[in-house]
Amino acid sequence: MGRSLLLAFAALLTIGCAAEGQDAQAAPAMALTGRVVDGAAILSPEFEQRLTARLAALERETKVQLVVATTPDLEGRDIAAYALDLANGWGLGDAARDDGLLLLVVPQDRKVRIEVGRGLEASVRDEDAAAIIREDIIPHFRDGAFEAGINFGVEGLVREVTPIPMKAAA
Repeated sequence: MGRSLLLAFAALLTIGCAAEGQDAQAAPAMALTGRVVDGAAILSPEFEQRLTARLAALERETKVQLVVATTPDLEGRDIAAYALDLANGWGLGDAARDDGLLLLVVPQDRKVRIEVGRGLEASVRDEDAAAIIREDIIPHFRDGAFEAGINFGVEGLVREVTPIPMKAAA
């Protein structure tokens, strides 16, 4: 009986370790600590505070949750997969509407990605996201102005998700 109990305990321990390993793989690479997650430490506290307020206002006005994240590296992964894992792992946006947005910046690798929830794909199409990166973000990053690039990128995304008021009929 002692041996059976020992085998049962060993089996439970093995299952627990396997489950723990699976949870570790499913966890996002960074913790969601707010609307701005500056893992690469490239943003000033003042800018981060202003950006957080802007993202909160966007969420109040449109219900769209936009998170800006920076990371020092992609841990050898593709930026698209890394961004998707972050967005899904963090549960960005409303689950029913699938309307989360992520702006991911990897300064050391010189990469930027905008991840768009399916519920926003009509508002922020792939070509819109590419244009925001190409025209609003990259020119500032080339000058080393990460805060300006992020700011212009966020404003570009805000333009895409904010409804345009209808003009009164003439």
